[in-house]
Amino acid sequence: MAEFAIRPAAPADAERWLALVDALADYEKLDRPRPDARERLVSDAFGPPPNRIQVYLAESPGGEALGYAITCETYSSFLALPTLYLEDLFVLPEARRHGIGKAFFRFLAAEAVRRGCGRMEWVVLDWNQLAIEFYDGLGARHMREWYTYRLTSDQLREMADGTLDASKGSH
Repeated sequence: MAEFAIRPAAPADAERWLALVDALADYEKLDRPRPDARERLVSDAFGPPPNRIQVYLAESPGGEALGYAITCETYSSFLALPTLYLEDLFVLPEARRHGIGKAFFRFLAAEAVRRGCGRMEWVVLDWNQLAIEFYDGLGARHMREWYTYRLTSDQLREMADGTLDASKGSH
């Protein structure tokens, strides 16, 4: 598997990409996206511009999908530049250790430069030691001074309508 290509995904790739999303869910022991979520993924990636997300595929010369990445932009008020945010990077377990992950990072770094981004960021699950070692090997900086916080969709609705009970803690 010495040969592979990384390219932006096209609408015709939707089913192959969703199969990789399912494989990531299985790997992380999470529920696969429901049908309504799958429709939103496809719409957000391939619907009318501006697209909410960008999807990139790694594929073999024979067209087999080997991995994918999802990106979107955030913004740094202190740099006054966009940040390329990497939401997912997944390579099928049987396709790992062939340089696909590093090739994705080179590809995405070039994309960030092309877009005028000041940086690229992502998160990693604390149990995913393989990924942590990979990122450390790239020279990426672990941002220990930052914590990730989240409000769920229910909490967002409660916050918006003023019914969020902050004394309950996280859901």
